[in-house]
Amino acid sequence: MTPRPIHAVDVPALAGLHTAAFPPEESWGIGAIGTMLAMPGAFGLVLPEQGFILARVAAGEAEVLTLAVAPPARRQGIGAGLVVAAMAGALARGASVLFLEVSEDNLAARALYAALGFEQVGRRRRYYADGSDALVLSRPLSATEAG
Repeated sequence: MTPRPIHAVDVPALAGLHTAAFPPEESWGIGAIGTMLAMPGAFGLVLPEQGFILARVAAGEAEVLTLAVAPPARRQGIGAGLVVAAMAGALARGASVLFLEVSEDNLAARALYAALGFEQVGRRRRYYADGSDALVLSRPLSATEAG
């Protein structure tokens, strides 16, 4: 299944998905998701009821703002498919590199990103609400991501 662009009408369902995918102190509501989508250069992709990704592009660089996969849809390639689609979307919008942050404690996400070629380029100490560090990862983008 191919992710489709997010539309404003999707935001309430995305907030529900984000709540299911993250601990309460880290989940985003309708307002937060709407604000992120309204930022210059922002875009989002969704597989309804399974997962979504929000990203933005500025000055030739892209960043993943959030990636949420519904717990029943995990370990089925949904997250990888969304990241790959976001890489293509970022490249099409002029980005040459994609950055993201992941909790040092989130071993499943770290394995996903490593499999997709992301490498650690930094660390943000005690970044998350639980006190864990965020690892800053990046990956160069190339025409092979254009899909």
